[in-house]
Amino acid sequence: MKSLDEVDVVIVGSGAAGSLLAAKLSQAGRSVLILEGGPQRVADDLYSSQIWARRIHWTGPPTDTGGQDPISVGFGSGWGTGGASLHHYGVWLRRHPDDFHMQTEFGKGLDWPMSYDDLRPFYDEIQQEIGLSGDAKAEVWRPAGDPYPMPPLEVFTQGKLIARGFDRAGLRISPLPMAINSVPYGGRPACLNDGWCDAGCPILALANPLAVYLPQAIKAGAVLQHESYVTRVLTDGSRSKTLGVEYYLASGEKQVQRARIVIVAAYSFQTPRILLNSATSRYPNGLANGSGLVGSYMMSHATSNVFGLFSEETKSYQGRTGGQLLCQDAYAKDPEARGYVNSSQWLIANALKPNDLLGIVNSRPEIFGAALATFMQRAAKHAATMTFVGEDLPRPENRLSLQHGKDQYGFPLAHVIHNFGSDDLACYNAGMKQGHSVFEAAGAQEVWHTGRVRMHAMGGAIMGSDPGTSVTNSYGQTHEVDNLFVAGPSLFPTSGAVNPNFTIHAVTLRTAKYILKHWRDFA
Repeated sequence: MKSLDEVDVVIVGSGAAGSLLAAKLSQAGRSVLILEGGPQRVADDLYSSQIWARRIHWTGPPTDTGGQDPISVGFGSGWGTGGASLHHYGVWLRRHPDDFHMQTEFGKGLDWPMSYDDLRPFYDEIQQEIGLSGDAKAEVWRPAGDPYPMPPLEVFTQGKLIARGFDRAGLRISPLPMAINSVPYGGRPACLNDGWCDAGCPILALANPLAVYLPQAIKAGAVLQHESYVTRVLTDGSRSKTLGVEYYLASGEKQVQRARIVIVAAYSFQTPRILLNSATSRYPNGLANGSGLVGSYMMSHATSNVFGLFSEETKSYQGRTGGQLLCQDAYAKDPEARGYVNSSQWLIANALKPNDLLGIVNSRPEIFGAALATFMQRAAKHAATMTFVGEDLPRPENRLSLQHGKDQYGFPLAHVIHNFGSDDLACYNAGMKQGHSVFEAAGAQEVWHTGRVRMHAMGGAIMGSDPGTSVTNSYGQTHEVDNLFVAGPSLFPTSGAVNPNFTIHAVTLRTAKYILKHWRDFA
């Protein structure tokens, strides 16, 4: 084992949260080391090909998933520079005010240890730094905040066809706000609208870590070290402080990195796994786990795609993977009217590639043989789609634990159980009914939807005001260990029904400023 010289901050993970923290802390003069378990990626690696795109999804240690609605491991996570945010779709939406106090107002879910007003300044600051495109006035559901710094992205034929159905159904739509350049911004070009967001955006029009915060961090002196697989956070048994982390190089050599502050900003499956594996005689149930909730409240989003075939050509290959338009008419929580408390939204007119159709047709098992060829020829020019995103209420029994199987370094693998509850399913079923109605109103000749799937992973190290019912405070600082922080969606006490990346950035910026303000406390 090799022990390395102490740094001010060691960050586990180079994704959305890790890259932002590295930039802000290194720019303030702190010595920062980012340990990334996967390989190095650069913009030139990001080929616009689905085969190549698979390489930047999770290829790390396997996770055993179970329950009626297991959370996807491979699709929603990443492996290498930038983590999952390297191939995110750029859908950046603010949580609504009532997302932050669900238990207090509705008696379900959990409360956040902050309000929307607490987080709003950080949303505003981040959107200016990153560069968001959208139309705040048209986005009638949007909470208060500064206007977007860029105009909305273009709406193409597919979006216009589906918009016709929303209008006829009496539902409102707006341009979809995205962390994708509609015009040149921040030294990065405008989007080509070629629908390859999932492959990582080699021109960096999409604001992934390679485009924004990792270059800033490295310029300020931060060090990004790849193939450095963290297994444990190390502690001094005599005091509630971390000493650093233990990790392995690709060669199998074990290293110890000492640091004044440790920030675990790994994927939502890996953060609680690392904390649980860091058990000692002082912390027998895992590090920062005095509440017993490390690994609890794992959440996702209930999602499906609604598809339709139109007589018109849809040109669905144009646009962005995340979509072109937004509808949040069902976002406001109204359990008395609906019978469930969950929020939901539609992401409309997602870009499709012709070879996507082989996967799409799996949702229609009646199509095979000669009918399959006919369907493929027709759908390649006439298919349209939109994505439903439904809230997943937090439940402690949806949890991650360590299993008996181990990885190549002897680190116990994770086991994750996840089931949707009755409110979640009622929300999902209402969404599917509405989606079919919208496509029928738009003039689709055939309408169907995929099976219910899970999108995004959140929870496992939730924040809160009470150390007995949460793992960290509102800044991600663990209740039990002063110089240990958690960053990323593991902190979320509720899932909401919006894509998590904008909130990850806003919460993380708030954490970075807190650390710098209280730096002397970590000496």
